[in-house]
Amino acid sequence: MPPERRLLAWLSEYDPAWLRADVIAGITLAAYLLPAAIGDASLANLPPEAGIYACLFSGFVFWVFCSSRHTSITVTSGLSLLLGSSLGALAGGDVTRFSALAAATTLLVAGLALVAWLVRAGSVVNFISETVMIGFKAGIALVLASTQLPKLCGFGGAHGGDFWSRMGHFFEHVGETKGASLALGLAALVVLLLGKKFLPGKPVAIVVVVGGIVAARTLDLGQRGVKMLGEVPQGLPRLQLPAIGWQDLNELLPLAFACFMIAAVETAAIGRMFGRKHGHRLDADREFLAIGMANLAAGLGSGMPVSGGMSQSLVNESGGARTPVSGLVASVIVLVVALWLSGLLADLPQTVLAAIVLMAVTSLIKFKALKRLWRAHRSEFYVAMAALLGVLCSGILRGVLIGAIISLALLLRRAARPHVAFLGRIPGMQRFSDLARHPDNEPVPGALLFRAEASLLYFNCESVREAVLAKVREAATSVRFVVCDLSTSPHVDMAGAEMLIGLHGDLAQKGIQFQAVEARAKVRDMLRVEGFEDRVGAINRFASLSEIVAAFTAGQMATPGVSTPRG
Repeated sequence: MPPERRLLAWLSEYDPAWLRADVIAGITLAAYLLPAAIGDASLANLPPEAGIYACLFSGFVFWVFCSSRHTSITVTSGLSLLLGSSLGALAGGDVTRFSALAAATTLLVAGLALVAWLVRAGSVVNFISETVMIGFKAGIALVLASTQLPKLCGFGGAHGGDFWSRMGHFFEHVGETKGASLALGLAALVVLLLGKKFLPGKPVAIVVVVGGIVAARTLDLGQRGVKMLGEVPQGLPRLQLPAIGWQDLNELLPLAFACFMIAAVETAAIGRMFGRKHGHRLDADREFLAIGMANLAAGLGSGMPVSGGMSQSLVNESGGARTPVSGLVASVIVLVVALWLSGLLADLPQTVLAAIVLMAVTSLIKFKALKRLWRAHRSEFYVAMAALLGVLCSGILRGVLIGAIISLALLLRRAARPHVAFLGRIPGMQRFSDLARHPDNEPVPGALLFRAEASLLYFNCESVREAVLAKVREAATSVRFVVCDLSTSPHVDMAGAEMLIGLHGDLAQKGIQFQAVEARAKVRDMLRVEGFEDRVGAINRFASLSEIVAAFTAGQMATPGVSTPRG
């Protein structure tokens, strides 16, 4: 097994000097995980402890299996909203049954993720290009901001809906802003901004959280309209299977698949983002394993589905995390708080939490990258915008999928119409290159030399054929000889071989000779199997393009080593 695929592979490179940073980041992360878990549990119509248990149990196993060094496993608003909107009919108003169905859904998500790991399905996420990621990150930043702005201003946000409905709700109720909440939130933002500029890598978020609690208690901010986190329950559940029937599993499977897809896309997207930023390799298959084990632990612990959380991971990274140890530290702190210290969080102002998230998402919108795409790669810019608008209009999963589908469509379009380079001799040399790129190259009188810069396959070979025949028709002088340089075509399938034979026939009708040169071994084998040599001529693996051209210009096409095309 390659080193990067081993569990805890990063541990062999662990520098003890990183431990302090990981501990500080873990404390910062825990300060955000707890209130976020409680809030997302409410979105799922579950009691607060369901979110806490999910983060606690999943956090204790995710760090062992993940390959991303900064991804934080957690409950997310996307999963919570999906769960809350789907289980109501099945639960029939029974709170206990609702919780059991949520835990069962979590176990099904675990099963799907483990199956994806076993079949090595991680390569699927590679279709999400960096261009899509730029749009995705900008979109998710705006979505997260739309959920936090109402909290910053001290009034309730919209329950459900997309970015536009949440922003509409915000502007409709902005007149209800509580002055004390906004002042405290802005003060927290200012401290975070100053800390980022003058104290980079320092645990400024911890100072903000502690300062918010102290300010709330000292100034009695609750009486001034500032919303607090409220009571957090204590204690842990038993690890057990949820009490549901087999029929329930059939009903829950579509919901579990949707949750798995969201978890897979979000976790992979987050891992790739941090991997590119910090130079670490993301193993998508390992992320499936990590998601599966995390959801297994969360489901057995009466929790709810979990995935990599964007805002939590940003808080983790901005807190200075170096490795997944920060996630373990956060889980230990969540355990301690859940058992003994949950009362301390009751007076944490929600506006302070909103400020922490808003600060974290500012790094997601890459204006320079978008500007570069607009100037240099206009079609890629549209792909990024499609991903961004997809996230804003249809949610995280659909936004990424929309961008990925467009990106894949562009890829197929490029593959279906490969560049065909028509070659000329480089002055003073016996080498040839693209005439379109190098107009000073010397055309070979009476000959047309071309090179398809791709494999010749069923979906692109006719495009190559049409390009060559069009060039023959457009040639200013009579073409007597056409040479196909196959050096840049690593693969030729049956359709590609038939295209070359057909091209030979088309040219022969015009009295034009045709020759293929510099084919690779497997390409020569395929051409022989399809009868190319019988109809066109032997493929000499020793003859180069320059030798073929020299023989043609010398009028010696029948010289040894250079075959004369046959009909």
